[in-house]
Amino acid sequence: MNWIQCLSRSIQYIEEHIDEKIRIDEISNQVYTSSSHFQLLFHLVFGITVGEYIRNRRLTLAALDLLKPGSKIIDVAMRYQYDTQESFSKAFSRFHGFPPSKVQAEKIRIFHPLKINITVQGGFELSRSFIDEFYWNDFKNSKEEMLSDIDKYQRIVNWAIKARGHNPNVFDALTEWILDDSEWTDDKLVENEQILMQGILARFKSQNAKLRAYLKEIEPSGMVNEAVFNAIDRFDNELSGKTEYNELQDVITRMFTDFSVMRDRKIRELIAGGKTGPTGADSVDVFGYVNLLKECDARVQWALFMPDIAEKQQKNFKIVKFEYMKMPAMRFIGKESCDGDGPDTAEGLKGLFGILDTMSEYKSGWDYDVFFQHHYGRGVDVERCHGFWGRFMKADTPVPEGFVYFDFTPQRMESHFVPGPPYISQFAFAVFSGNMEAIHERGGYDVDAMYDITRNIILGQDVNIPYPDKYWTAEVFPKGYYNCSTAYMFSVEL
Repeated sequence: MNWIQCLSRSIQYIEEHIDEKIRIDEISNQVYTSSSHFQLLFHLVFGITVGEYIRNRRLTLAALDLLKPGSKIIDVAMRYQYDTQESFSKAFSRFHGFPPSKVQAEKIRIFHPLKINITVQGGFELSRSFIDEFYWNDFKNSKEEMLSDIDKYQRIVNWAIKARGHNPNVFDALTEWILDDSEWTDDKLVENEQILMQGILARFKSQNAKLRAYLKEIEPSGMVNEAVFNAIDRFDNELSGKTEYNELQDVITRMFTDFSVMRDRKIRELIAGGKTGPTGADSVDVFGYVNLLKECDARVQWALFMPDIAEKQQKNFKIVKFEYMKMPAMRFIGKESCDGDGPDTAEGLKGLFGILDTMSEYKSGWDYDVFFQHHYGRGVDVERCHGFWGRFMKADTPVPEGFVYFDFTPQRMESHFVPGPPYISQFAFAVFSGNMEAIHERGGYDVDAMYDITRNIILGQDVNIPYPDKYWTAEVFPKGYYNCSTAYMFSVEL
């Protein structure tokens, strides 16, 4: 029996016995292979485990059964091999997003029986080849490895670094494929569903599960950055169609419920989003589901390797304070730097801050002299950095003649989803001490030492930087503009 027959027969057996107790060895006996070989083959081809497939099918059929008149939850739970109504309800809610008592036909998730449909048309077919281009890692059970906890964790960190440098381009290839009309003819729809839903989304979920288990085993060593678990949770939610990005919830739900909607070019555009380049930071006209997945993938990796990088970047200086701040509404008032990178003339700065000194009744409580920088809510690839000397004052502070201002609100408002001001008055605040030249070193950093380290700590803690639409930073001069800056503000969304 070849592998196609093996898997096809196994699916048939599962479907015929879906409401009975099914053991893996019973299925493997039906297809004349060992249990371990069968499970490996099943996972490699379909991207999910046998157990996940059985669970997904049972919960799909259970929802359909509950829609029938007179159906009882406890009867359906028992029919699909759940020991208690409580365990069934928990599994049902995780899968469908609502409890069985509130089942609705238009909201249930449908997991269809898997089918093998192979089309070979020349070498290196893009739609299949790029699946394996992601930098996957099969995390083994650490009990089977003769490695110290330090070595095990470092291996994960090394994988994360390589994946971060590699995966953005593969996500861009995925975007291109989804937008290629020639790849989405009716005869390719079934195969494309397997590629996207099983080959990519389910495989990422499987990798996340293995990563979580691997990290949990070495967590007692104290080496694991706990923020990575939050990042994995969010990634899993997005992979399951439970997005935090409300603007895409409808289209994502429609794709998960009925993949045939992908025939519609407009639907695919919202799923695909735009290409963001090798670093994942380029601007896009349409922010789509693939962009969300790319962001989640990055957040898992950042949580793994950024803490170590931020620590190593502190040479001849150190961070003495790091905290997240939520300020009331504020207004930044100041003047743009002559060259966008300061400093300006001593006479000009003295006059600027002298005027602000006369406005003491408008102090915000965050009264440092700062060099505020932003890109007007656009990506760094399309808008240069603009720098402004000034201070954060109370909201609605009158603006002196010749000055400019930018407003900040305590949180993102529904009317403030447009890029640029008003910005959000939430930020990370880092205070540095040590060698001044080292603190302001630029060589070997993306921008400079204070910027890079502050940003990397934020990324390592899985805190959201609202880039690019509400992104801003500021150098802080605790002892006045006439002394060196020794602190940094970096926009976050808490």
